[in-house]
Amino acid sequence: MAELINLETFVTAVKSGSFAGAARLLGISPAMVGRRIQALEEHHGARLIERTTRAQRLTELGESFYAQAQAVLEAMSELDDLTRTEPGRLTGRIRATGPATLGIHRLAAIVARFCELNPAVTVELSLNDRRADLIAEGYDVAVRVGELQASSMIARRIGTYRFRCAAAPSYAASLGLPLTPEELRHHRCILNLNMSPRNRWPFIGPGGVSVVAEVEGGLQIDNGEAQLAAALAGAGIVYLPVDLVEAPLKTGELIEVLPHWNRMTLPIHIVHPSRRLVPRRLSAFMDAIAAGLKE
Repeated sequence: MAELINLETFVTAVKSGSFAGAARLLGISPAMVGRRIQALEEHHGARLIERTTRAQRLTELGESFYAQAQAVLEAMSELDDLTRTEPGRLTGRIRATGPATLGIHRLAAIVARFCELNPAVTVELSLNDRRADLIAEGYDVAVRVGELQASSMIARRIGTYRFRCAAAPSYAASLGLPLTPEELRHHRCILNLNMSPRNRWPFIGPGGVSVVAEVEGGLQIDNGEAQLAAALAGAGIVYLPVDLVEAPLKTGELIEVLPHWNRMTLPIHIVHPSRRLVPRRLSAFMDAIAAGLKE
């Protein structure tokens, strides 16, 4: 058992890039990480990691050892999953990450239902708009909005993210509303720092013609909820996910801008590291997320 713990610590240190990073992920001290890896090296009679005060790197032998250590840990996880005393019961821990707005408005409720149905599973859900490094940060799975970059990750499309363009009635009464996307350049727009590029808003016209509007605005925010609050206060026009603007559009707190023009859509994927066998708890979790977003 001690050997497996030391193997896990070694693999975590390599993935995270430092003893301190491994310590945070494992909930132990950096000194304990060092002792475990030293014990592993002494047991096998080989130096696996060269470490200085500024950096660490695997030795040539350490590279091969790391690949084999990962295989051993994956095999143990598979065996553990196959030999549960209660085959139908899911147990263990899942570390998941996803974008803030989708997480707050939809993922949190889906995960809550999953946990209620599977009380022996613990889910750690981190919500933020940066794309976490699953391997280095120790996540089992991520929900991603937008096009994916090429990687070794396994990706599965599970939904579509839709947007609306809106403004407060007070803004409309003061400055009017654009009749075409091109007219947006003459309006105050609240820009999203997470969009790239942030000053180009895509639209599709009734005839299927694509138009990209060049927009400007003195207020630029990296959080959807804050953009919504600014729009409700009459600060300008926003281009936000349906999850955020649907309710205020229904109540009249916001007015839809360019309602006859379609806004962009983005794919939603669930992503996880490549493995020969995905644990049942993770497979069930990903199915629950996919089903929940479909609903």
